[in-house]
Amino acid sequence: MNTVRIGSYQLENNVIVAPMAGITDRPFRQLCRRLGAGLAVSEMLSSNPLVWKTEKSMNRMDHSGESGIRAVQIAGADPELMAQAAQFNVSNGAQIIDINMGCPAKKVNKKLAGSALLQFPDLVEEIIDAVVSAVDVPVTLKIRTGWDQSNRNGVEIARIAERYGIASLAVHGRTRACMYKGEAEYATIRDIKRSVSIPVVANGDITSPEKAKQVLDYTGADAIMIGRAAQGRPWIFREIDHYLRTGKHLPVPPIEEVRGILMEHLVNLHAFYGEPMGARIARKHVSWYLQTHDSDGQFRRVFNVLENPQAQIEALEQYFITLAAN
Repeated sequence: MNTVRIGSYQLENNVIVAPMAGITDRPFRQLCRRLGAGLAVSEMLSSNPLVWKTEKSMNRMDHSGESGIRAVQIAGADPELMAQAAQFNVSNGAQIIDINMGCPAKKVNKKLAGSALLQFPDLVEEIIDAVVSAVDVPVTLKIRTGWDQSNRNGVEIARIAERYGIASLAVHGRTRACMYKGEAEYATIRDIKRSVSIPVVANGDITSPEKAKQVLDYTGADAIMIGRAAQGRPWIFREIDHYLRTGKHLPVPPIEEVRGILMEHLVNLHAFYGEPMGARIARKHVSWYLQTHDSDGQFRRVFNVLENPQAQIEALEQYFITLAAN
């Protein structure tokens, strides 16, 4: 299959890391890229300039030394502020700007941002027009299929996106009302793909190489986007890419490789955030990595009270020694 072009950028493959708040920071993006992702989109940045200088936003904007195309997602409901946020991030090294109209979180939606915007096609139009006009890099858009089951207006939003210059459209196969419950539906994504000529990226519940192929075949989408399935399993990108190219499965990574990937991730989180933040943020990642191995959660309970990076590293080293011995 042909790989996707976003503006002047050719992706290495068709498997993209979804932007996830609090997760797709620089250490995670770099790891996913190294393990086979064709593009990794940074976690959402507010279009409110008052928060750009906070530590949280500065970390989210940090792309120093990052390989691959730098794609930054922005969120907000004011066309002018969104345009300024796009310009600010481009001046900061962003090569693609992604507009968030998919986030279902209450605190985002009550500010009328994220998927709440799907209720207001005229405002969607204004925001896209303002952002695309403000920068000379490709602008992409992430949406859901609509606001709720009776207002699935994904096709209408997709046509607006194409008309106003969006370079690629990612669609999560749920409405805002669904949050993350139930199963994603792909019929709306298929309808969207048939109604526009820009690249369409399918997202939602893609948890295996087979599911990725099935969704691509069914929707006709140009690429897939993986979010929650990559938590604690960043090698899913190479597994899917390999399967899409060859029809064959890669072997499951041996425990020694999982240990190496987890340790690399841990050390990078410690270095990126410093103390005590690095150790705290590491906890959720370690919990995801060890879900299958530490099924009773015994080790994770011990690990989750460790505040010190060195203590975390030593505890994990010991854990993997014990695991290998059993």
